[in-house]
Amino acid sequence: MDRTRKLSIAKAVVVLGAIPILLWAYEYGPNPGYVGIPSENGGQTCANAGCHVGTANSPSNHGSVTVNFPNEMTYTPGVAQQLSVTIQDPATTQQAYGFELTARLASNASTMAGSFAYIDSNTQLMCSQTNLQVFEAVCNAGAVSKGCPAPSSTPTCPSGMTLEYIEHSYAGYVNSLQPPHNGSYTYNFNWTPPATDVGNVTIYVAGNAGVGGAPSQTGDHIYTNKYTLTPSAGGPLPAINSAGVVNGASFQPGVVPNSWITIQGTDLASTTDTWANAIVGGKLPTVLDGVRVSVGGQDAYVYYISPTQINVLAPNIGTGSVSVTVSNANGTSTAATATSTTVGPAFFLWPNNQPVATHSADSSGTSTAWAVKNGTFAGVTNTPAKPGEAIILWGTGLGPTSPTAPIGVQIPSGTIYYTANPVTVTINGAPAAVYATALSPGFAGLYQVVVTVPSTLANGDYPLIATIDGAPSPQVTLTVHN
Repeated sequence: MDRTRKLSIAKAVVVLGAIPILLWAYEYGPNPGYVGIPSENGGQTCANAGCHVGTANSPSNHGSVTVNFPNEMTYTPGVAQQLSVTIQDPATTQQAYGFELTARLASNASTMAGSFAYIDSNTQLMCSQTNLQVFEAVCNAGAVSKGCPAPSSTPTCPSGMTLEYIEHSYAGYVNSLQPPHNGSYTYNFNWTPPATDVGNVTIYVAGNAGVGGAPSQTGDHIYTNKYTLTPSAGGPLPAINSAGVVNGASFQPGVVPNSWITIQGTDLASTTDTWANAIVGGKLPTVLDGVRVSVGGQDAYVYYISPTQINVLAPNIGTGSVSVTVSNANGTSTAATATSTTVGPAFFLWPNNQPVATHSADSSGTSTAWAVKNGTFAGVTNTPAKPGEAIILWGTGLGPTSPTAPIGVQIPSGTIYYTANPVTVTINGAPAAVYATALSPGFAGLYQVVVTVPSTLANGDYPLIATIDGAPSPQVTLTVHN
């Protein structure tokens, strides 16, 4: 069926109340009722209903459709969540991806649970009467020219259409075709649960990994899944302080991709913990004790949580204004806004604005002790940096590396990931020789700057600034003493 005729039928089906014609199949999004609910179309998915010709949930395809829930497997009545659906399939033939999802009361799969809203042109809202024979798609203006007959800036279903489905739009289908495919595609949208506690809610989802090239309805791999969400205990939502998203070392505003961020606020977590026991298979966790952080629409890697502070490693975000949210079992915070820049050098700090620094390595190849003013830590004897000595400064925000460092894992040993741009350091306003700057193996987002203290410096406290790609670090104070 050509596209023009599909659209004509789509507009007429609401008026005529005809039996469902599988007109939305494939690139335009599916008709309502094909997510595997037993009471809808006999529990069929598009694979066995005729809108796609292929296999459904075949283990030999090794694919899946999954939903990411920011609040884990809970919902807070009336509080919106941003959900993500990922269709994954390793077959190189499968290069077009689509889905359909709905939410129902676990006690009655015929009753809608909450409402959906698109947040971009990649998804559309499918509204239907309970008979599934009268339905209408609603999309935003960005998708109007690409197959959606009912544009609206407010995703709301018409009166009398009580069932809602969120699904890919034609625009989403087109975007899913764009390389690199990498064997998967993700769609994002909002779901607002019912305003009151309705008990458990079941999420039903069907995904399609279709063949690439021109639109086709053969050779598809169909996958289904379902999830059960329970109502949360209802505590206060997490809240990020004004200007509460800062560089994890300097505590100055701004974030840098793949570097440390500190988030300050209230009710951020119900416990205090670190990722020490949450790193699985070398992968850094994006959820710690039910706490998740989104930066620029991507999951950050959560290192430390507490009720008032969270430390995360930023994902590989772009630059510019980015939104930051914290989610826990009670819901998701109001988004804070931060500015992301390619570099934002900063050194971690000891008391009195001293940089975290170690003396140069001894014969064992390890750093021997902190290079810090004696008396900084009670009951511990420390030795400051000496004139002419090479010390290691520890910081974050120094930007891209060469070669490109892996993301979401602790930095492996065996390869040195130098900063892509050179770093300069001044101590007391005079240039200091920088031996090397690279990511520290066994850590993540942690840079070492090996610098030689000028031999001409007398005993004293001196300002130190590092600069990379024209961006200076906040000034710190280095104690030098023979």
